[in-house]
Amino acid sequence: MNGNVGVLLTAHGSIEDLDELPQFLARIRHGRTPPPELVEEVRRRYVVIGGSPHLRITKAQAAALEAALGLPVLVGTRLGRPELGSALEAAFARGLRTLCVLPLAPFSVHVYLQAARQALDERTLPGLELVAVEPWGTAPELVAAHAQRIAPHLASGDRTVLLLTGHSLPTSAIAAGDPYQTQFEASARALESALGFPVRIAYQSQGLSGGQWLGPDLRSELERAAAEGTRRVVVAPIGFLSDHVETLYDLDVEARTVAEALGLAFVRVPALNTDPGLVSALAAVARRALFR
Repeated sequence: MNGNVGVLLTAHGSIEDLDELPQFLARIRHGRTPPPELVEEVRRRYVVIGGSPHLRITKAQAAALEAALGLPVLVGTRLGRPELGSALEAAFARGLRTLCVLPLAPFSVHVYLQAARQALDERTLPGLELVAVEPWGTAPELVAAHAQRIAPHLASGDRTVLLLTGHSLPTSAIAAGDPYQTQFEASARALESALGFPVRIAYQSQGLSGGQWLGPDLRSELERAAAEGTRRVVVAPIGFLSDHVETLYDLDVEARTVAEALGLAFVRVPALNTDPGLVSALAAVARRALFR
């Protein structure tokens, strides 16, 4: 392949220092200043988990993908650091002129592409072309990686419920046409088929600022499982490809506390992080986009 081709691995982003938290939350809130109580609650969660490993994991994913593809892979995040614009400038300075925009979120990939294009439009980087990937939640390589990670935690005959979780979205976004729910649930069905085990879906990490959010939420699904006499729940956060505050706190602390209070044994499947199966999936998605 031409030596001026690379991959822009994009992610939602996180913080490395708690002092960055107010600005980070303001970006999530489309520029609106977060209330002090929101900042303090989110700060508390980061302290409980000892800080987020999100950026460290993202950089490790990028390094593994670069080795697998034999192409330069740069990291740029929508809401954190390194910013998308900085990543584009770095790519241009390295002589790259074609970048595959590969989101570390297999659903609603258009959001990441739009953000990258906006960052490109705001800069003078002549000749730099962005290549889009298709939504890849049902890519066979990704489904296989999830199935391999989840299968050891399943056992027949022990009244286990498997819950596949993804990040909730405001229902207004779905009503406006965001394909996230359709794509997430298609991924869940593909995984159910691959596992040969029934799955249930829950949406987690609803916003702390109120409003209507996509459901069913995780708490209601845990309560449902307990009411049915379930002994054990296995929670697999397939909507997240790396561990961060929404798995390490929302699941490992908050959901576990709820489940155990309901008398449920709680098993949380780790995110794929740098699993070789995920790296293979990322490489396959990038190749399909660049060679189609």
